[in-house]
Amino acid sequence: MRINKEGYKIIFVSLVVCALIWGSFYALWICRWQTTFIWTSVIFFMALWLFVVAFFREPRRVRIHDNDLVFAPCDGRVVVTERVRDDEYLHEEMLQISIFMSITNVHMNWVPVAGEVEYFKYHPGRFLVAWHPKSSTENERTTTVVRMASGQKVLFRQIAGLIARRIVSYMKEGHAVEQNSVCGFIKFGSRVDVLIPKNSELLVEIGDATVGSQTPIARLPKKA
Repeated sequence: MRINKEGYKIIFVSLVVCALIWGSFYALWICRWQTTFIWTSVIFFMALWLFVVAFFREPRRVRIHDNDLVFAPCDGRVVVTERVRDDEYLHEEMLQISIFMSITNVHMNWVPVAGEVEYFKYHPGRFLVAWHPKSSTENERTTTVVRMASGQKVLFRQIAGLIARRIVSYMKEGHAVEQNSVCGFIKFGSRVDVLIPKNSELLVEIGDATVGSQTPIARLPKKA
């Protein structure tokens, strides 16, 4: 398994910080430490650093293409399935599916459908817990709208959570994107909302686990 490029700097800095903290403790209190405590502290800081490394893991996954389906944009668990009105760009009622990513999930994000990026915007904001209802409109987030070849539009938002402080998106207006290609990364706890045509067939329920780029979450309606 590879490490995502977004983690290189944080992994290096966290290694240096862990080493400096342990080294300071060792230098100041070496005479008071027992061998068991010294090795316990080594294991603790090493485990902490390995957790940071694991957070930025980049799994290899088969890229699936199916223009009738919308795929999960991230690993996590479904926390919302409801009809909402989007007032940012689409200005119509849509079916929203929200997936919460815990701190142990892979935090890469994938494009749920293929098409052209018609709209993209970054919104600075607050850092409410990601499952809070207002996080979709008040937290730091990005909004991307993909127009499919069929003319249907799908909107998805990367939303920062309580711990997250940086959202990375590779989306640019006017660019063509492939279904289940990587679209970005959210660091340390977050959520992704997907808004699709309201008469789509829902394929998941609240509480269902999802695997990013692998789990179909909805079937799009046929265009007349």
